[in-house]
Amino acid sequence: MNFNALLKVEVQDFIEANNLSKVSTLALKKNPFADIEYATILNQIENRQKSKIKLPTWYSTKNIIYPAKVSIEQTSSEITAQYKSKIIAGESLIDLTGGFGVDDFYFAKSFQKVVHCELNTELSAIVAHNFKQLHTKNIQCIAGESLMILNNLSQKFSWIYLDPSRRNDFKVKVFLLNDCLPNVPKLLLEYLRFTDNILLKTAPILDIKAGITELIHVKKIHIVAVENEVKELLWEIEKNYAGSIEIVTVNFTKIIVDTFNFIIDDLAICSNYSLPQQYLYEPNSAIMKSGGFNEIGLQFNLNKLHQHSHLYTSATLQAFPGRIFKVEKSIYYCKKEMKIHFENTKKNITIRNFPETVETIRKKWNIKEGGDDYCFFTTDRNNNKIVLICKKINTAIS
Repeated sequence: MNFNALLKVEVQDFIEANNLSKVSTLALKKNPFADIEYATILNQIENRQKSKIKLPTWYSTKNIIYPAKVSIEQTSSEITAQYKSKIIAGESLIDLTGGFGVDDFYFAKSFQKVVHCELNTELSAIVAHNFKQLHTKNIQCIAGESLMILNNLSQKFSWIYLDPSRRNDFKVKVFLLNDCLPNVPKLLLEYLRFTDNILLKTAPILDIKAGITELIHVKKIHIVAVENEVKELLWEIEKNYAGSIEIVTVNFTKIIVDTFNFIIDDLAICSNYSLPQQYLYEPNSAIMKSGGFNEIGLQFNLNKLHQHSHLYTSATLQAFPGRIFKVEKSIYYCKKEMKIHFENTKKNITIRNFPETVETIRKKWNIKEGGDDYCFFTTDRNNNKIVLICKKINTAIS
């Protein structure tokens, strides 16, 4: 990539001026610059647009160079990167899968020195350039194979950070850690020669029990969600650790940051079940991913509707990391009740432990999406199919 041509004032002005333009429309126009490929300029415009919400610091900084689209799609958001920098700290960190460097930018605020390793030479150069634009001086960028870099540096780091590629040598998406690149389970003991602590980022689709089976010395697992969508799993690995594993869930919203922690305990039992009471609670997506369905009922002193429904209820309003509703009416799922309360109406529908899909229910009873009613189609403690007609409580409780 021709950095000098891209960084010319007139080229950067063109990129800025077309910030809101459709790239597909721009592509039909003539390239205004003879010394640089038009596809390269269009790539800068498209990736800068993608960064506006995900990477606002990069978006608002002048003379940032953007790599191929896949690097922007796969990089952490600033929200999740900032979270990582608050859960670990120390003298030195080496990132063995550097990528676009968003995580390292924030790690540099918690570590005296950060080493960014990237196999792609051009991407490594782009990241080094961008760190200069971002006035970050304690990050060293090294291009090359990460394990070779580790051996060449031959030093111990406070932490190693890894974000393995979820694509194999054939560019096919994979889901098990043993199929990712690098193969962390296979290389884990080698990595632990150079550190006592590893932070591993994995995709949210990874099954937690499968991850625990593939890895060793797992101390803590963070499940990070943004606006109720799980974005990543973070695995803290400590050399020789053999104790209980703590699960930390966090959900960032515009209003509040919900957290919920528990220790994995296969013996935890939620023995409190009841029919729907005045309030209904739906755990956020990070908690749903964690599988801590018994623990959350115990910690918040809530009753569960059914072993497999994962909805909770109480007679009085409780603080809760998720959505809270006031139950207006509870009905059996039958033709008579559905015709009275649902046919030809507009309602929000959620299913939990229920044999029909949302699409089937909407089509069968001609229910449009929207309105003020939030309706949960679920199963109660007596195995009856029921519908809870609720109003959402919008006030954040902490």
